[in-house]
Amino acid sequence: MKNSILSILAITAMLACNKKETTVGDQSADSTTTATSMDSSTVPADSTATPNATDAAASLNDQDKKFADAAATGGMMEVMMGELAASNGTNAAVKSLGAMMAKDHGKANDELKAWATATGYTLPSSLNADQQKKYDDLKMKKGAEFDRMYADLMVTDHKKDIAEFKKEASEGSETSLKTFAGKTVPTLEHHLMESEKTKTAVK
Repeated sequence: MKNSILSILAITAMLACNKKETTVGDQSADSTTTATSMDSSTVPADSTATPNATDAAASLNDQDKKFADAAATGGMMEVMMGELAASNGTNAAVKSLGAMMAKDHGKANDELKAWATATGYTLPSSLNADQQKKYDDLKMKKGAEFDRMYADLMVTDHKKDIAEFKKEASEGSETSLKTFAGKTVPTLEHHLMESEKTKTAVK
């Protein structure tokens, strides 16, 4: 009697397991079907939404890509350093220069991001190692030493920026990126002039 009860329990347990396995199998089949039907319904939308952007990104030459990457990381660094100067600077000229850099480069960064979105190009999202080191070194400085280092960096960086932006304006292949570079040059030249004035003021 005891054995027959155990046998019945064992059979019942086995049947329950089989039923569970069948249910899981059915569910996975359903989820695969659902995933397939969802994928097939989204593909046409995706394929019609991005071809122009993909084509535009593919048509960028090395000069365009190099410029866009450098402008993105350089612009980020200018904003970060500008905010630091506006809060940590001791000289009024340094604080004012920092605030202007953060505002103007922030605006240029937004324009560059809008271009990248429209073109389907992925910009770098963080500073490169050299830029990060410059920022970290500046952050460690205090007082007059901070002011001098910031002014020096702004003069050096803006001379380099102006050369890069002018090169893109004349040698780039993508029209809207060339236009962005060309129209930003006067702002950078103004930044250089103000940076040189500040450098003299904090000597």
